[in-house]
Amino acid sequence: MAIHLPDNPARSDVLAGRPTLWTNPHYTENAIADATLPVQPSDVDEAQENWRRLAPLLETCFPDLKATRGEIRSDLVPLEAMRKALDYDDAQFGTLLVKADSALPVAGSIKARGGVYEVFLFAELLARREGLLMADEDIRRLAAPDAKAFFSRYTIAVGSTGNLGLSVGVAARALGFRATVHMSADAKAWKVERLTRLGVEVVRHDADYTTAVENARIAAESDSTIYFVDDEQSRHLFLGYSVAALELAEQLQARGIVVDADHPLFLYLPCGIGGAPGGVAYGAKKVFGDNVHCFFVEPAQSPCALVHLMSGSEDLVSVYDVGLTNRTEADGMAVARMSAFVATVMRRMLAGIFTVDDASLLRWLLSAHQNQNLRLEPSAAAGFAGPDFIVKHPAGKDFCAYQRIGDHLTGATHIIWTTGGAFVPEEQFQTFLHTANDIAATD
Repeated sequence: MAIHLPDNPARSDVLAGRPTLWTNPHYTENAIADATLPVQPSDVDEAQENWRRLAPLLETCFPDLKATRGEIRSDLVPLEAMRKALDYDDAQFGTLLVKADSALPVAGSIKARGGVYEVFLFAELLARREGLLMADEDIRRLAAPDAKAFFSRYTIAVGSTGNLGLSVGVAARALGFRATVHMSADAKAWKVERLTRLGVEVVRHDADYTTAVENARIAAESDSTIYFVDDEQSRHLFLGYSVAALELAEQLQARGIVVDADHPLFLYLPCGIGGAPGGVAYGAKKVFGDNVHCFFVEPAQSPCALVHLMSGSEDLVSVYDVGLTNRTEADGMAVARMSAFVATVMRRMLAGIFTVDDASLLRWLLSAHQNQNLRLEPSAAAGFAGPDFIVKHPAGKDFCAYQRIGDHLTGATHIIWTTGGAFVPEEQFQTFLHTANDIAATD
């Protein structure tokens, strides 16, 4: 169906597939207090407690987590060497940091916060339901050989462009589950190969992400031994991601960074279907309230959250509905239609969305490697455009003026959330760098 986007300064850029910034006209103070939303702030606290309870089991299954006692955490890295390369030297850009989920243990991307959480939580609930784990029994019992044999009677299924599939596949196989990942046509070959080596069944679909998810859902509905991790609707995924905001708050406090009305916080979150950035944004709103402003970032040809939220439609709007192609090098963000669940939660909580082109993603990937020693995949570099949009773009200036933070930008903190890259094979990473160097040579 064809959709007419309402008049907006960003409209012509969106329809032409040009990088732009859209600010949300429905952005509201204290939106997290809305009792009608399908998640509530107390759910974030419950998710944090679940993570703590699962930590000994995670440490047992993944030796890489011994140093953090079973916690899946990433570093908060000052953006120092890249400031000049990005032309962010001016004091008006405040403090610049990278939240390096690109180096998260277990799955090498932000999806470890959601996929691992949901799989391990399901394993615990299943074991308790079937009498395999008693009320006061050590949760590490679920890593025992007989527990793995029990779990092998069940399959964990998921639809994915890649990183969620990796996260779910790694977690499922660690506990002995069978695992099936339905992957879209734009999934990268190296992600398919890595899953196959883990013993995960990969089902390729000659279609986009939405179709892959739908096929995974249909297969699970016909078999009671299949548990479907539903990226479009899962509260568990969303809340697993949300706890990252509590981790961030600890790291900011450790650095002596204040977040208040005079020291606003900006988060730049790469967005595919929306679960990971939505979860992080929700957690951030719980922790920092109206002093944090969360922006999604999407490819210019795949801005599924932007076109839907901008449309104001109750029915989900696809990028195809407005004439965009959904083709991008950023496979993790090649999504035509956002999650309805996330759209409901973010409608008044998200500050805005900006879009980027593929050439810029590769330029930032190269710069991050050369200047910050960060290993990223293209989608993970998307947030580097954020500070420029806020400080220099007309829509960003208008947003800051309306929010009464224009005079506080020198005291602001900008956090670029890098979401994946650690598991990219060296040969593939060198291909990214080679392409980026070719682009730089023509600039």
